[in-house]
Amino acid sequence: MESAVKKILLTDAAVTRLPFAAAGQYTVRDTEQAGFLVKVGKRSRTYMAQGEFWREGHREFAATAKLGDADTLSARDARKKAKYAVGKIARGERPGEEGVPRRGEVTLREAWERYKEAHLVRKNRGPRTVKGYQDHMDQHFADWLDRPLARLGRNPQIVTERHDKVTKQIGPYAANGCMRTLRAVYNHAARSHLDLPRNPVLAVDWNVEERRDTGMGEAELPAWFGQLSGIANPVRREFHLLLLLSGSRPDALKKARLEHLDLRRRVLHLPKPKGGAKKAFDIPLSRLMVRSLLRLIRAGRMLHPEQAEFWLFPAGSTAGYLTEHKEERHILSKWGNELRQSYRTLAQPAGVSELDVHLLMNHSLSGVNANYITRHRLLENHLRDAQEKISHVVVEAAVSARQPSCKPIADWLGSCRVQPDLLQADNSLDIAAERQRANSGNRRPAGLRISTAFGCIDDWSCAPRRSAH
Repeated sequence: MESAVKKILLTDAAVTRLPFAAAGQYTVRDTEQAGFLVKVGKRSRTYMAQGEFWREGHREFAATAKLGDADTLSARDARKKAKYAVGKIARGERPGEEGVPRRGEVTLREAWERYKEAHLVRKNRGPRTVKGYQDHMDQHFADWLDRPLARLGRNPQIVTERHDKVTKQIGPYAANGCMRTLRAVYNHAARSHLDLPRNPVLAVDWNVEERRDTGMGEAELPAWFGQLSGIANPVRREFHLLLLLSGSRPDALKKARLEHLDLRRRVLHLPKPKGGAKKAFDIPLSRLMVRSLLRLIRAGRMLHPEQAEFWLFPAGSTAGYLTEHKEERHILSKWGNELRQSYRTLAQPAGVSELDVHLLMNHSLSGVNANYITRHRLLENHLRDAQEKISHVVVEAAVSARQPSCKPIADWLGSCRVQPDLLQADNSLDIAAERQRANSGNRRPAGLRISTAFGCIDDWSCAPRRSAH
């Protein structure tokens, strides 16, 4: 074991008089020059230099450099070498690592740009996923971007302090989320920078996260449908209904295009859901969903004829489709992912198996056996039957109260026509103008005529039109 550190003025004569250690070694420091010392062992006396590298008030590392044996190196020359070595360490250079990149050279900004390009963009992660990571970097780690990762690795306390700060200022879920981003970026950088310390996020005490139990059961549906029928914009109204009937994620559904709808096969294709193009899938359509889509297309072409040429949920936004689906809670109590949770909840009383629900909601399947399931082979019959069961539970619950107020809802859900009494007054001018153009002999506004398994349907009449022959 090393004994207590002694201090003397290191000269050739003084070092020669130092007795060898009986066991181990001991240290003698110079009284005049900081970082200059001699290590005395059982058979040798060795001059050493010791220094520290500090950045922005935090010590990143301490290092020791061997200068030479006291038998062959004079104290004066060793003192000069020590001064030079301590200066290099203070500049961030580690002894013996002059020929390789020193630790801490890669910054958080460089690591993030590499991770974004190699792991997110190259693997076709969705724009929203990339934006979420970018927001974490810009909002929570902007002051760290030009700092070396090694500093974070050697000072995990500043990472835990940042987690605590975000928890207090924004919330526990946001704090955990930004730390997951930092952990992923650091781990990705550590694969190519083997000298990085262990990931500092390991020191974080994670906030408890509980899934928000906001899904509706059958008992809540009558009141919710009462609110839904009061939404004046028919495109928004059908959007919320289809979210409930499909269990889709809002961002994936609102970007659906007219070309993605195949009424003959009764499927709606979502080409880029969460997870990107590799997770593309078809939603089987129940009869209730088909009626909703027909109402939607007709209403869209009344209100937004140009945008309705392309989008299932047309709107006057710059993008041309419905971009903001949130509602005031006093207008509609549940929307967005809460309807996805409701779909999963209502699948239970519908008697749909857990595996079928996973397939309908496009969840990843776990287990070796699940990987052998070919989804599209089940789509035409089995999964559509499961979808019909869930839609049946929804519509039965929606009108179960058997009150007079339920009749307009039943009429709405049972028809493929846009209900005139559900159109808001501020939309009436658009609709009147559209009809006037149609009646005046001008070009009809993007007339809908879709061949389906039920015959041909146009946008002014939802009645099937039989072929002349």
